[in-house]
Amino acid sequence: MSDPETWWREGVVYQIYPRSFLDSDGDGVGDLAGITDRVGYLSWLGVDAIWLSPVYRSPMADFGYDISDHCAIDPVFGTMADMDQLIAASHDAGLKVMLDWVPNHTSDQHPWFVESRSSRTSPKRDWYVWRDGGGGPDGARPNNWVASFGGKAWTWDDTTEQWYLHNFLPEQPDLNWGHPDVEQAQHDVLRFWLDRGIDGFRADVVHLIGKDPSLPDLPDDLAEIPPVAVHDDPLTHGLLRRIRKVLDERDGDRPMVGEVNLGRPDLLAPYYGDGDELHLVFNFTLQWQPWTAPGWAKMVERAERAFAPNGAWPVWVLSNHDVVRHRTRYGGSEGRARVAAVVLLTLRGTPFIYAGEEIGAQDVELADDERIDPGGRDGCRSPLAWTPDPGHGWNTERPWLPFEGNAAAANVETLRKDETSILWLYRNLLAARRASPALRR
Repeated sequence: MSDPETWWREGVVYQIYPRSFLDSDGDGVGDLAGITDRVGYLSWLGVDAIWLSPVYRSPMADFGYDISDHCAIDPVFGTMADMDQLIAASHDAGLKVMLDWVPNHTSDQHPWFVESRSSRTSPKRDWYVWRDGGGGPDGARPNNWVASFGGKAWTWDDTTEQWYLHNFLPEQPDLNWGHPDVEQAQHDVLRFWLDRGIDGFRADVVHLIGKDPSLPDLPDDLAEIPPVAVHDDPLTHGLLRRIRKVLDERDGDRPMVGEVNLGRPDLLAPYYGDGDELHLVFNFTLQWQPWTAPGWAKMVERAERAFAPNGAWPVWVLSNHDVVRHRTRYGGSEGRARVAAVVLLTLRGTPFIYAGEEIGAQDVELADDERIDPGGRDGCRSPLAWTPDPGHGWNTERPWLPFEGNAAAANVETLRKDETSILWLYRNLLAARRASPALRR
């Protein structure tokens, strides 16, 4: 087991998309009790920590990334008591628990935004980004930004006759981190969860929180690219340093790993600061790298060069809830998936595993009219198969998304019985990493 002060450097984090992990109550949606039921499996596998995608109360326009109450559990996932039980069971098993934190935006049903849009004189009006522009929904918008899920990043509000900014769905208005009360409120969210025993956070699109108040247009050559892919305002770094101070209030390391979608390691390195901003920053470059050894070597070398000057610790990831699973990207080959596992778990840095990688899961094939995610990311979110039977260990044969087509063979129970399987390869690699100071440090 890793040193408690450096577990985030030495350990391996396992990402759980709760809707798709295991359903305990038969409604077809995975929940917190289902995760608690499989803590023993995660301990057997040999990971050091779990990261939960959002489980907060939400209207689910973006499946939990549109939060209406940061300090409540959505009933689809259970109760706060279920969360407390999961934290306790994980800690008893020696596992850390990281929670997804969404600082850039809320749901339009969050009480903060309901109050903000009620009147131009609302005390919370400036908690969100409101601007004048051309009058009415067909008028000129305040700038040329486009939203990540398509369309413009501004929506007209008839009641107060202004535009509000949303870098994602209209149901996800951007918070104004330039307002000190917003910053304090989000710090208090972190403290709430730290008080409940959460060991760290994954910060969703955290590079978006610092914005030039003038909100200038993007250059013409970037005008059709969502700001999430190019936004790099220096104001973010001061905000991150103050967030780090909140985390450092607690005994032991409470790390934060940032989703900073800037694509190049040299642009990611500044987000570590001088050891006083983010502890970790996702480097997604391997997700887009074709299956060539020289290409992978180049990406690793480029990251090492970029991170070396300020001693930044790399983070490596091949799959997550936003992209096509890497085995599918590599043509469905289990051989390639095995090689990728060896590379991922022996690189210098902190690896993140997405639930299902260890059984060689691929994206589920869906027709366009079967997709329900606004970003079309359903394929990589298919439910995890635990057993070979038709229900695959769930309490229903009709979960919220279909099982991946090979689930009758690629499931935990079947693969756990075969010590030559990809599941055992992951387990053996994790054991080798844990036993080797060279691989961990």
